[in-house]
Amino acid sequence: MSSCSCCRPVRRLPKRIVLVRHGESQGNLDMSAYTTTPDYKIPLTPLGIEQARAAGEGIFGVVSDGGMATNWKVHFYVSPYVRTRATLMEIGRAFPKKRIIGAREECRVREQDFGNFQVEDRMKVVKETRQRFGRFFFRFPEGESAADVFDRVSSFMESLWRDIDMRRLDQGEDTETNLVIISHGLTSRVFLMKWFKWTVDQFERLNNFGNCEFRVMQLGPGGDYSLAIYHTKEELQSWGLSPEMVIDQQWRATANRGNWNEDFPWYLNSFFDHLEDSQENEEAEDDGNRELQLTEHCASD
Repeated sequence: MSSCSCCRPVRRLPKRIVLVRHGESQGNLDMSAYTTTPDYKIPLTPLGIEQARAAGEGIFGVVSDGGMATNWKVHFYVSPYVRTRATLMEIGRAFPKKRIIGAREECRVREQDFGNFQVEDRMKVVKETRQRFGRFFFRFPEGESAADVFDRVSSFMESLWRDIDMRRLDQGEDTETNLVIISHGLTSRVFLMKWFKWTVDQFERLNNFGNCEFRVMQLGPGGDYSLAIYHTKEELQSWGLSPEMVIDQQWRATANRGNWNEDFPWYLNSFFDHLEDSQENEEAEDDGNRELQLTEHCASD
């Protein structure tokens, strides 16, 4: 027996989803670290720790609306790598315990797998090959492609929506929930690609996050998320978003959730090369029909 739709709990969306890259790691400082230390064990540098603390203060300012908001909470998802967990530890210092709903280690938002121990000279050649092949589809030997990361991030999103639908993150009608996902540069870009339905070509345009740089996806009044509510047009452009992608983010800031923005070519025109001609033919056909109707009307008179 199915339950009445009016009895189902109303989906209450988080006000913000904040994507954060980890702080500077030893691997960012010296690529040779990967030859002796597994990628997941690479630690933060002292600068990375400072960056994470500063990011915590910055994110606190965002989710608290500069200290003006009163009823808000935050929930963290974190990659299992040492550098991301350490980044969370430092970010967490900015938040009082009463503001934290919880934290969950999420393996599906880990770094792209580059193989096991990485020989520096060999990896340099492999990354040069990736530039020629394309970042999204190139698979590292014994590792992953960005397309592989896309698949597991998609699975994580399904779990994220389930958490939202089951109201596991919901703290009541008067409380704003904020999600913070502490991950890696490519994984965060893939998350945005999946969420906003960007194409592979659009993904290839994107610049990587800086260490402890974060992106704020904020819920608009129409129920859709947008990067253009918190961030400026200039910031979006500096991240590699094309003019069409920027306009789309601005549209999402006020759009009603569930609507498709059909004004941009990657939704339709990029898949077909005849639509402009067919539209002209359709308009000509409409004009012909109107003329025929007018002629018939005059004849009947």
